[in-house]
Amino acid sequence: MSRSSEAYRRYVALGDSQSEGVGDGDDVAGLRGFADRLAERLDAVAPGVRYANLAVRGRLAGQVRAEQLGPALALRPDLATVVAGVNDLLRPRFDAAEVAGHLEEMFAALRSAGADVATVTFPDIARITPLARPLAPRVHELNHRIREAARRHGVVVAETAHHPVTTDPRLWADDRLHAAPLGHDRIAAALAHALELPGSDDSWTRPLPPATVPGGLRAAAAELGWAAGFLGPWLVRRLRGRSSGDGRTAKRPELLPLGTA
Repeated sequence: MSRSSEAYRRYVALGDSQSEGVGDGDDVAGLRGFADRLAERLDAVAPGVRYANLAVRGRLAGQVRAEQLGPALALRPDLATVVAGVNDLLRPRFDAAEVAGHLEEMFAALRSAGADVATVTFPDIARITPLARPLAPRVHELNHRIREAARRHGVVVAETAHHPVTTDPRLWADDRLHAAPLGHDRIAAALAHALELPGSDDSWTRPLPPATVPGGLRAAAAELGWAAGFLGPWLVRRLRGRSSGDGRTAKRPELLPLGTA
């Protein structure tokens, strides 16, 4: 890292629904998410951290770059997280090189501005929902390109793709696209560990206690329920050219102390 982790005072999160915190809270009580949780860990190390979250659900990597990079640079962060690309790989016309190119542009610009940057690799979503099995090669290719871009620019990578626990259903919300509170907490812990924050360790990689696995009929029923309740509505939005983020703006566009909305 280019500075002591104890010196992080200005943290900015860029990304889509995961960085926004979807799956960890709701729009009534408020969203938390891994970025909020990471900010809390930073503040525990050095109280007084200011934190902005520019992420908006539904955004593609190119939209994150176009809409969030400029405002992020204007905030002059000393730490930024950039997590995007899942919305892209769900689209029919996925181009891993193009998506990674948008991420690399953000890596390069933030690093040139003096910020430390962290990102993640993505778990194999085919292990979370069998219906997503055709997407597995896309996930592997995108992860490879993220690692290469990160290496070129000195970006820290939390390798969530490497650990089986990250595909445990208990870490995922009912829609299987967003992390549940426990999942967001593990992502924050993974980033803290990758950033070598004092007090962080690899405990986030450890498996949960054994769980009862549903039998064939129950598993099939669960797949059909997920397809009807989540996959179907998602496909309808795509066909209509709509996004879950339409009309939404960043939940925390300014650098503020924790506890200040």
